[in-house]
Amino acid sequence: MPEDSDSYLHRVARAGRFGTKGLAVTFVSDETDAQTLNQVQDRFDISITELPDKIDVSTYIEGRTN
Repeated sequence: MPEDSDSYLHRVARAGRFGTKGLAVTFVSDETDAQTLNQVQDRFDISITELPDKIDVSTYIEGRTN
């Protein structure tokens, strides 16, 4: 987990660049990680949810199917 919201955004933005979709998975392992993730959510007015048991990768990655 990056130390701040700017670094987090920079890293996850690599998942979907040049107009493509992408998927980023973040592992929160301690309270510091949780605080950073909360700062990201507050700063960008978004809600980051837990990874569901099953995901349709075609929703996130073009040209891919389950």
